[in-house]
Amino acid sequence: MSPTLELTRTLIERPSVTPDDHGCQRLLAARLQPLGFAIEHLRFGEVDNLWARRGNSKPLFVFAGHTDVVPPGPLHEWTSAPFEAAVRDGYLYGRGAADMKGSIAAMVTACERFIAGHATHRGSIAFLITSDEEGPSVNGTVKVMEILQSRNEQIDWCLVGEPSCRQTIGDTIKNGRRGSLNGLLEIRGKQGHVAYPQLADNPIHRAAPALAELVTVEWDAGNEFFPPTTFQISNIEAGSGTENVIPGVLKIMFNLRFSTASTADSIRSRMEEILTRHGLDYEITWKLSGAPFLTTAGELVNAARAAIQSTVGIETLLSTSGGTSDGRFIAPTGAQVVELGPVNATIHQINECVNASELDKLTVIYEKILIQLLG
Repeated sequence: MSPTLELTRTLIERPSVTPDDHGCQRLLAARLQPLGFAIEHLRFGEVDNLWARRGNSKPLFVFAGHTDVVPPGPLHEWTSAPFEAAVRDGYLYGRGAADMKGSIAAMVTACERFIAGHATHRGSIAFLITSDEEGPSVNGTVKVMEILQSRNEQIDWCLVGEPSCRQTIGDTIKNGRRGSLNGLLEIRGKQGHVAYPQLADNPIHRAAPALAELVTVEWDAGNEFFPPTTFQISNIEAGSGTENVIPGVLKIMFNLRFSTASTADSIRSRMEEILTRHGLDYEITWKLSGAPFLTTAGELVNAARAAIQSTVGIETLLSTSGGTSDGRFIAPTGAQVVELGPVNATIHQINECVNASELDKLTVIYEKILIQLLG
């Protein structure tokens, strides 16, 4: 069993459901400290964070990731226990195998290999690991970044180990992500009896034309890196649960995944203009989960592409698809950020798994990136 597979199994066997790190970061620190990494354990609320850095000079290369995992779901539906880390038919099964304990293990073993051959490498290597990525993401990477900025520790290159690939290791790199803007829209009417609609004001009926416009409006056309911005209603709540009462309030939860062709402010303004034009009595509570970011071709993208080509012999695809990641907290500081990890076909699913041999290939890819940038 390879060092990467062994470490991945050990991490999976720790049931680190958000926000409980369950000792994973202590285990990682014990591997990194003998390599010359200075260890800092940073805890905020219930969230554990690890900042481990080797070297004090520029440029600074950071491996970023998370030890927390989503709940396993119904245990009886798993072929083997979700925290058992079972290997079957060349695949490693367990919660977090792909998202993202396999990547973290590959990062550590890649560093062990790299430092063994480049003990006096240039620049610095660091790990930024949190247990808050799958949760609300308020006491994790964003807090660590605040500390780093207060100390003027500027990240030059950051590789996030999110599962980025579609079918085989290395086929896709995420070099950016769309922004995510959430909202709770409350439209007020007047409650009343359905038999006397003239004495009431149904907020559902009033809102329908505005909602029809919101779901069909073209927010932007996207650009060469991002698809057009999309608006999705995720939840609607109204009424008292009885069939003879007109509701007084309609509550709608929604999300916009937006490209760099729009801004959160421009989206807010346009949506409020539509609602006001339709004469609605409304209130919106906004929450910006993250702004869009993009890392164009440069040292990090080029190094990742070359490492993938020389290891698995394929041309990788640059993509900005998918949800958000902690890269959204790192990119605004000026760092080049890419996401490169295992195949994402089973993440957050029953029987989450990763191809065991591809974890070793990922280790080699990570090592080659380090060689190109810091060797």
